[in-house]
Amino acid sequence: MLHIHFTAEDLGRTRLATGPEPMWEMLLSLHKLTDNEGRVVFDGWRRRVRTVDRTGLPMSARWLPLLAPPVGYSPDFLTPARQAGDLGTGLDLVLATPRRRLRHDLTTLAAQQPLRGPVAELADGSKGALHQLGRALRDYHAHALAPFWDRIRTDVHADLTTRGKTFLHSGIEAVLTGLHPGARWNPPVLELPYSRDHHIHLDGRGVRLLPSFFCWGRPFTFHDPVLPPVIAYPIEHDLAWTAPRSPRDPGRPLAALLGRTRTAVLTTVAAGGGCTTTELARRTGISLASASQHTGVLRDAGLITTVRRGGHVVHSLRPAGAALIHAPAGRGRPR
Repeated sequence: MLHIHFTAEDLGRTRLATGPEPMWEMLLSLHKLTDNEGRVVFDGWRRRVRTVDRTGLPMSARWLPLLAPPVGYSPDFLTPARQAGDLGTGLDLVLATPRRRLRHDLTTLAAQQPLRGPVAELADGSKGALHQLGRALRDYHAHALAPFWDRIRTDVHADLTTRGKTFLHSGIEAVLTGLHPGARWNPPVLELPYSRDHHIHLDGRGVRLLPSFFCWGRPFTFHDPVLPPVIAYPIEHDLAWTAPRSPRDPGRPLAALLGRTRTAVLTTVAAGGGCTTTELARRTGISLASASQHTGVLRDAGLITTVRRGGHVVHSLRPAGAALIHAPAGRGRPR
């Protein structure tokens, strides 16, 4: 059982994530790829991941299950505590992990299983191993998650919308007890099903609640209670989420509504899982000023969201934008 100890200050500082986080989805999907849990929900995805081009995982990523075993401990550094809504930011945070953190986490992993190959090199602090890790994570994401990212994002945002309404109507305690059917709120302690008996004392830090598409069965959190508290929790799934969408060109009806350039901007934000204005301008072949103008219009329309991270502005698709892109094409005049 997971025991989360709140203070009154913690309840005020508890917050929801703003969307799916690629690094958490990568870790938890690696678990699902190898543990065979949730077969009704995930077996279709497993088959597609293992059979694309008949190669299974990309060669560069085949060692990742050794770093993220489905049972027991997975290194905390793979899921940064700082919010990272896009792949680039998440990878930067992972690859900037201090050497002492790498050594601490991989020493913990070594107590559970022998470290082999690139995992052992990571434990030694090799810069080449970190580069290899970055390539493996990027290739795994492109192979296993990117083809489904629109659906992942839409379902996570749907959960966030529901939690937000629960908070407005019933308060934070209703949000906490709604994280899992087995949740129990015994003030000031929230108890959640977990893989082991684990206590987290928030001590005024609050906690970030992260809905996760690949979290299954019970919530997931850091092994080290000193890290900023994050609770990843399972969401509901449509059993047909891996079914291919009917082929059509979304650009044609969207272009009639939004214009060709603005359609390109919206679909580029969707395809990238979030991107900066500079990346958006480069991918669409327009100027920075034009990219800023179009994202402003799309943001005002509620189709994308924009947040500042460091020196960059990152644009991400909102549920309304995803719904617009994937809306069925018209079939002629209504009778």
